[in-house]
Amino acid sequence: MKFDRTGIILFTINYEQCVRFYEDVLGLPKLFQKEKLTCFEFGESYLMVEVEDEYVGPESMDNRVKTCLRMNVQNVKSLVRQLESLNIQVNYQEHSWGTIAKFHDPDGNLCAFKDSEKFEQQILDYKN
Repeated sequence: MKFDRTGIILFTINYEQCVRFYEDVLGLPKLFQKEKLTCFEFGESYLMVEVEDEYVGPESMDNRVKTCLRMNVQNVKSLVRQLESLNIQVNYQEHSWGTIAKFHDPDGNLCAFKDSEKFEQQILDYKN
């Protein structure tokens, strides 16, 4: 598999505080920002800070997903077919902001493919 870009997504409850931390304290440059997510340069990768929208309260604090290993690719659908041929369950989603496919590694860590074209367009739109 060839990845165009890789990233780490942090699903956070304290979104504004986390954005300020990574921007002001660590000095990470912004690639782009939307209403509920901010994407920073992170070496040769990116760090996306995103609002955790499935959190239901303290009892789920330890069980919630906090990170996602993101791999930007040219053709999400072809990689979905490849994973499914290996009997890996994939949650394929098409949105106005892009196509993603979520799946888990053998240890249960969340991974996702994202279409490169729309991701790169988000960066260009933010800079213009």
